[in-house]
Amino acid sequence: MKKNKQILKHCPHFYKIINFEYFEEDELSKKLLDVYEEYVFQVELENKNAVMKLEQLDIILNKYIDDDFFRKEVKAEMRRIKIKKGEDILNAIVNWIIHVFDNYEVGYTRNIYFSRWI
Repeated sequence: MKKNKQILKHCPHFYKIINFEYFEEDELSKKLLDVYEEYVFQVELENKNAVMKLEQLDIILNKYIDDDFFRKEVKAEMRRIKIKKGEDILNAIVNWIIHVFDNYEVGYTRNIYFSRWI
């Protein structure tokens, strides 16, 4: 129990992410939340890289919930995920999500979006 509280210190958006209400037919959101929940409680606190990855994943899924453009980008990119044989599936998915976020941030800062006022 004590480990869970320590892990949740690194995930300030945990309850917001877990309680996210998505449409029933949105299988990708369901899978992403399942991956998040499984990864959160698998992380070993002694491994600093894993904790950093956990903090990144928390930020990324919070952005997934808040940002419609990013959600569309993730949905498009997750169809292209490739996992090599023998690779840890959970870590491969988390790494891919982080990769998609990094690419989105680079592209988003280069694009200027004009909103249209009616």
